[in-house]
Amino acid sequence: MDDKLHEECGVFGIWSSDAVRASQLIYYGLIALQHRGQESAGIVVCDSKGPIGNIASHKGMGLVSEVFPPEQLERLRGNIGIGHVRYSTAGASCVENAQPVFLSYSKGTLALAHNGNITNAESIRQKLIDEGAVFSGTTDSEVIAYRIAEERMTCDSIEEAACRVARELKGGYALLLMSPRKLVGVRDPWGLKPLCLGKKDNTYVLASESAALTAVDAEFIRDICPGEIVTITEMGVTSNLCLQSEKRAHCVFEYIYFARLDSKMDGISVYDARLRGGMALADRYPVEADVVTGVPESGLTAAVGYAEQSGIPFKLAFSKNSYVGRTFIKPTQEERVSAVHMKLSVIESVVKGKRVVLIDDSIVRGTTIANLIQMMRKAGALEVHVRISSPPFLHPCYYGTDVPDNSQLIANSYSVQEICESIGADSLGYMQLEDLSRMTGDLPLCKACFDNCYPV
Repeated sequence: MDDKLHEECGVFGIWSSDAVRASQLIYYGLIALQHRGQESAGIVVCDSKGPIGNIASHKGMGLVSEVFPPEQLERLRGNIGIGHVRYSTAGASCVENAQPVFLSYSKGTLALAHNGNITNAESIRQKLIDEGAVFSGTTDSEVIAYRIAEERMTCDSIEEAACRVARELKGGYALLLMSPRKLVGVRDPWGLKPLCLGKKDNTYVLASESAALTAVDAEFIRDICPGEIVTITEMGVTSNLCLQSEKRAHCVFEYIYFARLDSKMDGISVYDARLRGGMALADRYPVEADVVTGVPESGLTAAVGYAEQSGIPFKLAFSKNSYVGRTFIKPTQEERVSAVHMKLSVIESVVKGKRVVLIDDSIVRGTTIANLIQMMRKAGALEVHVRISSPPFLHPCYYGTDVPDNSQLIANSYSVQEICESIGADSLGYMQLEDLSRMTGDLPLCKACFDNCYPV
């Protein structure tokens, strides 16, 4: 448990009419999406030109490069496939819950990869159990796959079954479905979870982020619309808007923290959004200072925006050791503090004798930022003024982000001034709700973790 939020996962799919190695392309795509989940990874592929049932799969715990050594990729042959990287917010962190989910049933086979969280999954699960279903894992993704297989028994296509089931689901989801001849993408009606379409030659790609398209040299075509189902076959791409709703609620934290800087989501550059967020902070919370810096990597772009808007020079004040393991696997607070020191060190010449503005994307529990401020003071910083490019976290997220319960949210128990004192800052300023529109313009946002207004 570190002091950052985590996305639940990323999805990546390939359909090609050429004799490509889908598994190799999916591997590159998942590497590009690794930031969205580091606990487990999986790939399922199929040779659409071969006999029905010619499907291969592999999944395991760990990073993509650990789960898929070259010899493992060599065994996964086919021109259609889907892949998944996972960080668990629903269901335990174990190989049984790794994705994609793969099912064989009387009408064929189905593989599913899911980004998001379904708030009514347990009631659907219980109904399936009452009907005799046996689940190997505990994820809502497996529930969705079982329901789609069940509906497929009474309809003409996998996409029709997906549409029927999606109407039952409450929550956020981007789904990739693979049958022996088709690749299907589904995005929730509110646009909570991202999904986009790309193409290279005769190969189509579906991915959580446009940066993953770039990783396989595919051209970005468009974002999948909220409430849209796209089906890719040898006939090309078809679209069904059967799930569309007038209401939209795109996850604001994709733009604040989750997505890669080089991604573009629903027409908005993630880099530009974070830059504008930093500018908004500079206008809202000006301060006399000598240098602006950011917490790597999440606070750096907003820090550049703050510096540009304020006229205070931007400098890198931290050196990051990229080879240190993730701090949230450390079992004690003392070990987590040590891990922070191993991962980041202060560049003394940048902060010594200086008044510093320190930018980060969020404060969840307050432990990490307090450690960093202490390190900066030890290196000689005269003042440390903290600016946060998101509003205070006050409420849990139910759609696939691991915002903890209210008792663990420092902003839920303390005022801004009290938080400022507890982390050892000279001043503290959070992004205001009304300033979020400077980041994303008119895009309708889900801000429930800040304002308690849940869209679903």
